[in-house]
Parts: sequence; structure tokens; C-alpha cells
Amino acid sequence: MDKDNNNISSYNHSINLLERKTLVITGVKKIDNFDNNHFLLDTSMGYMIIKGENLELIKLDTLAGHVTIKGTINSIEYILENNKKNKEDSVFSRLFK
Repeated sequence: MDKDNNNISSYNHSINLLERKTLVITGVKKIDNFDNNHFLLDTSMGYMIIKGENLELIKLDTLAGHVTIKGTINSIEYILENNKKNKEDSVFSRLFK
């Protein structure tokens, strides 16, 4: 399993946002949590939080590390590694209020 994560981390990480309605992300290791307003992704460049409205997972390719999300995208934020623990706690507390 670690071998698969190493392969994904060697992939390039990119974000393609089309008209704030379709988001295609590469270099995704795993989806930690999601609902129709938030996605928390572990990417090869660190944790990413996507916020929006009516968000929906359209495509997930775990072998290639590609994710496609549809809905109204309001923000995309990366969490710094050194603050990951504190940010994750605050993200989860906000998600599960």
C-alpha cells in the first residue's frame, strides 16, 4: 500500500477549474472527508480544502490520483505541513459542527 502512495506522490499535482463549476485535481493520494460543502484531500503537495455549494464527487481514479468535483467552487486552500495538526482539528470541528 505504501508503494501505491509513493507512486502517486511522484505524479505532478495540478488543479484545473472550469467556470467555478468543475474542478479536476491530479496528484491526489486520498480523500479524507467530504460532503456537499467541503472536501478534504491529501495531495502530493499537502492537504487541500475545497469549499463550495452542492459539491459532488464525479470521478475518482485512485490509481492515477485524479479527482473530479462538480458544484459551485468558492475556495481552494492548502494546509501547511507544520500547521497540519492544528488546521485538521479546526477543519474537522468546522465540518462537524
